[in-house]
This record gives sequence, structure tokens and C-alpha cells, in this order.
Amino acid sequence: MKKTNSAYKSIGEVAKLLNLVNRETGNLNTHTIRFWEKQFKQIKPKIFAGKRRYYDQYSISLLQKIHYLLKDKGMTIYGVKKLLNSNKSLNIDEIQNDPINNNNFKIKNKLKKILNLTKELKELK
Repeated sequence: MKKTNSAYKSIGEVAKLLNLVNRETGNLNTHTIRFWEKQFKQIKPKIFAGKRRYYDQYSISLLQKIHYLLKDKGMTIYGVKKLLNSNKSLNIDEIQNDPINNNNFKIKNKLKKILNLTKELKELK
């Protein structure tokens, strides 16, 4: 019997979906998802009998966004928290396809450094 897409998924199924697999052992890294639960308060799995975690489609989508931002885009946990808490759209397709958003955090930091350097140069004159 196959589960529907709307059904809850276990932590193992979500880890497999996110490709969180230990390269050496082939085991699923479910501890990564549990760690993200502690870091990102938006992730709220349902805990049924036996204290097992089950994730709905919203939580899975959120985990996919977090995975993409952390692993593919190289953002920090702090940066992802900031993005999730902002009012910006979090459609993963928009994030992936928006070249401005892709480099937004790196560019902001570089611009701040440039502005600080120009201020220092003006003060030296």
C-alpha cells in the first residue's frame, strides 16, 4: 500500500527525500532533521504514539527550503533564521531562480565593507 502525498511522513522518509544520507555508512542522517527542529521553531512535527515524529507537507516544504539554503547556497543557520523570520517570499523556486537573491547576502557584506572603506578614505583627506 502506497502513501498519498498528503499523508504524514516519518523522519526516515523525510531524510531520504532530502537525501540526508551518510556517504560512508549509507545510513539516514535523521539527527540533522532533529537538530534543525531545535534551531528553527517553525518546524513542528506531529508526535504520535511511540514518540515518533511525523511531518506534514508544510513541514517537509520548510525542511526542503532550509536544506537548500544551508547545503546548496552555503548560508549560515543565522542567515536562514533571519530569512525565515522576514516577510520575504519563501517560494523555493523564486529563491533558486532569482540571481539577486542568490548573492544577496554576500553582496550586502561586500557593499558594507566598501562603504566603510570609502568613509575611511574620505576621513584621511
